[in-house]
Amino acid sequence: MEKSVQITLIIVGALILISLIGVFSYGHFFGDKRTVSAEGVSQISVMPDLVTVYFNVETKGVTAKEAKDKNLEIFDKVTTELIKTGFERKEIQTQNFNVYPNYDYSSGRQTQNGYIAMNSMKVEFSADKTDLLGNVIDAVVDSGATLNYINFELSVEKQNDYKTQALGQASKDARLKADGIASGLGMRVGNLVSVSTSNFGYSPWRMYDNVVGASAMEMKTAMMNIQPSEQNINANVQAVFELK
Repeated sequence: MEKSVQITLIIVGALILISLIGVFSYGHFFGDKRTVSAEGVSQISVMPDLVTVYFNVETKGVTAKEAKDKNLEIFDKVTTELIKTGFERKEIQTQNFNVYPNYDYSSGRQTQNGYIAMNSMKVEFSADKTDLLGNVIDAVVDSGATLNYINFELSVEKQNDYKTQALGQASKDARLKADGIASGLGMRVGNLVSVSTSNFGYSPWRMYDNVVGASAMEMKTAMMNIQPSEQNINANVQAVFELK
């Protein structure tokens, strides 16, 4: 027999042996283990505990320094006015500050027309103090900034609390479903084999989006009598149990 044929037969034999070992191992470890898989879901209603106002300070200048200096001037005005309404300086947060070239494409080609400075900011307060919104809008708009949007939100502490509750309820739901399936089959649920979560649904609830050209009075009118309402948070859990 040629050497190449012998080598081929050895390789084929080794592959068959590995396959047999794999089948034996699978049968040994999993063949006699019966499992049930169940998806648990939950939905809880929650009240947001924060109102967050997002706004921008945008300025232009011939040079980057000029644009930045104008921006800082408006920023100081906004900060001063918000402090007058009762906020502390540390509660007025800058999310992003950037200075970049201002490009003009109206001529059909790119030309630079000075610089733009953009400061994205936010201020937040308790959801039971929505009466502050009028003063906040005045402070932002009258100082030369632009209202961006307003959200009802959950604080980090509340998010963690509700996440624990929602996932706990979804886990119980998965166990109840597994118990029902096992009972219908004349069996019982054994040890937990694995568990995973695919979803915890939460996102802020937007209560106002900026309308281009809207005045401060129009903004305040839009916000009048708006109160936070209950929103739903969802959770999903996948669990696998032994059957016995």
